[in-house]
Amino acid sequence: MLLVVSSAYPFKNKQYKPCKRLVLYFHDIIYNGQNKENATSAIVAAPQGANLTILADQFHFGNIAVFDDPITLDNNLHSKPVGRAQGMYLYDTKNTYTAWLGFSFVFNSTDHQGTINFIGADPLMQKTRDISVVGGTGDFFMHRGIATLMTDSFEGEVYFRLKVDIKFYECW
Repeated sequence: MLLVVSSAYPFKNKQYKPCKRLVLYFHDIIYNGQNKENATSAIVAAPQGANLTILADQFHFGNIAVFDDPITLDNNLHSKPVGRAQGMYLYDTKNTYTAWLGFSFVFNSTDHQGTINFIGADPLMQKTRDISVVGGTGDFFMHRGIATLMTDSFEGEVYFRLKVDIKFYECW
């Protein structure tokens, strides 16, 4: 009887609405052997025999970079930072540009205190990509949701800027 009743009343897809939303930008300047004063990230592992100041050939496969990038409210690198993006990315595919990301946004300002933690695959050739927001601390305690990434700008293999549209679906 339960089966008949449930099939007579199909479930509607629930439309989730974010309980909180933030749009931020983070700016990554990779160390290339000549920009140590401005670099905010560095290659810490590379394929055997590779140079740690130049991304590897063939889709950068095997490179691992760590970063401590400024986060801003707009797309201007010189705007006042509201926090730092700290973590790592690694290039994990041999046949296209794809990275795996694990990082936190760290806030210590009058507007926000605490962290937002992110993790997931980043298929770089797609215009927009989603990664998971897996938690947070402080103002973002136990928050979870989705962050939509969009490469807003890049200059060769030295600088890129990501627009990060964060939608929280669990807010405590």
